[in-house]
Amino acid sequence: MPDVGVQVSLARRIGQRLEALDSAGLRRSLRPPAGIDLTSNDYLGLSQHPLLKRRMADAAMREGVGSTGSRLLRGERECFARVERNFAAFKHAERSLYFSSGYLANLAVLSTFPEEGDAIFSDERNHASLIDGMRLSRARRVIFPHNDVDALARLLRSHDGAGQRFVVVESLFSMDGDAAPLAAYAALCREQGAALVVDEAHAVGIYGSRGSGLIEDAGINEDVFVSVNTAGKGLGVGGAFVAGSAAAIEHLVQRARPFIFSTAPPPALAAALEAAMEVIAAEPDRRERLLNRARYLRGLLEIPGTSQIIPVILGENERAVAVAGRLQAEGFDVRAIRPPTVAPGTARLRVAVNEGLSEATLDRFSEALRGALAE
Repeated sequence: MPDVGVQVSLARRIGQRLEALDSAGLRRSLRPPAGIDLTSNDYLGLSQHPLLKRRMADAAMREGVGSTGSRLLRGERECFARVERNFAAFKHAERSLYFSSGYLANLAVLSTFPEEGDAIFSDERNHASLIDGMRLSRARRVIFPHNDVDALARLLRSHDGAGQRFVVVESLFSMDGDAAPLAAYAALCREQGAALVVDEAHAVGIYGSRGSGLIEDAGINEDVFVSVNTAGKGLGVGGAFVAGSAAAIEHLVQRARPFIFSTAPPPALAAALEAAMEVIAAEPDRRERLLNRARYLRGLLEIPGTSQIIPVILGENERAVAVAGRLQAEGFDVRAIRPPTVAPGTARLRVAVNEGLSEATLDRFSEALRGALAE
C-alpha cells in the first residue's frame, strides 16, 4: 500500500509550486494552433508540403508506423542510413546520425564527447537542451557573455586545464533571433585548439547558398567539430541530425546513451526528410521569400536584424500574456515567452515569420500589435 502521508506531503508541495507559478505570472497552458501562424518554427511551410506528406504516407504503409526498437536492436532501417548519407552530403560532413529530437541530440553530443578534465565554454543564452547536456557531462562549464568574442578569447587563453576545450553556441539564437559570429569563433578555436560545436536548429534549411545553414553561410564547414540540426523546424518534419567526421559519429553510435537506449524514430520520418531536402534544393524561392518577409515585418516594427525570429521584448510577464491574448483575439497566433525560457524582466512575444505570410497579413499584424501595445 502506498504511504498516504507521503502522497499528501507531495500533493501539498506540488500545489505550492503551482501557486508560486500563478502568483509570478508564469503558469503555462497547452493550446492547439488557432489563427494565423506567427509562432511556429515551420519557417518554410514544409510540414504541409504535398511531396513530404505523400512520401511519409507511402513509407508508413510500407514500413509501418513504429520502428519497434532501438537502432542497435531491430529498429535499424535502410531508410535511416540513406537519409543520414543524404544529410551528411547536405552539410558537407563525412557522416551524420539521426536522433528522435533535437533535445536528445544535444544531450548526446554534450554528455558523450566532453570528458572529466575537459572544459565547455558556453554562450549564456544557449538553449536548455545544450545546458542540460553540459550538466550531464563531467567537464567543467564556463559561461561567456552572449556573442562576445573578446570575452571568450580571454577565457580560453586564461584557462589552465590540460583537457580538451569545447566552444558551444547556437548559430541562430532561438529567442533573440540574432546570429552568432561563427567565423570569428572558428578562427579563435583554430588558434586555441578548441572544438567548435554548433546548434543549427533555427538555421538549417534556410541560410547558405544551398540552405544547409549558417555554418555554410560563414564558410567554416571544416572548422566545426559537430553540428546539431533539428529537423522539426525549417525542415518541417521531426527529429535531429548530428553531422561531423566519420569517427565522431561512430563514437556517438557506440557511446551516446540517448541514442543507444532510445527507440528509433518512426521510419516514415526518414522518407519525409529526404523529400524535405529535395524541396529545399528545388525551391530556393521559399528561403528567399521567408527572409524577404522577415525584413518587411522588421521594417514595420522598427526592430533591427534580418532573421525570421523577431523578439518583441515587453519586460513584465503579465504584460506579455496580455498583449499575446489581445493578438490571439484578433486572429494572430502569437505566444508569450517568459522565464525560465528567457531571463527575468525580459518577457516577450517571439514572433516567428514563415514564407506563407503575405505583406498584407503582416501589415494587419503590425497594426494589431501597435494597438495591443497601446492598451
